[in-house]
Amino acid sequence: MSTIVFDHQLAPLPERKRIALVAHDGKKKDLCSWAKINRDALAAHELIATGTTGSLLEQVLGCPVMKCASGPLGGDQQIGAMIVAEKIDILLFFWDPLTAQPHDPDVKALLRIAALYDIPIACNRASADFIVTSQLLSRPYARQAPTG
Repeated sequence: MSTIVFDHQLAPLPERKRIALVAHDGKKKDLCSWAKINRDALAAHELIATGTTGSLLEQVLGCPVMKCASGPLGGDQQIGAMIVAEKIDILLFFWDPLTAQPHDPDVKALLRIAALYDIPIACNRASADFIVTSQLLSRPYARQAPTG
């Protein structure tokens, strides 16, 4: 089994974070409701989302959201590629644990790459609350690169 060794230090997470917001169909309403409550905190950062979720969030928040493709059409992979390119700092992914997803391998790959690149991940409202209320949200943060 091979080990993963980075040939460079990961850049620290900046003061103004780039936050990816993703939600399965059964969780889009929950994410939008949560985002509306946390609008002021989110608006201070750059928001990126998969297609449909991004459109819904723009309506609810009244601020711009960079939109990738829909999750099943490659949006999860686009977000993952942005994490690898160190262009995403936080992943808020309200996933539906009770519904099978046709693009489940992409979802697992996205969560795996976010963990590998040492970015905060929230998979539900409670964990998103802890991230958005953390003092670290608006401060630089030194990530740890994985070593073998």
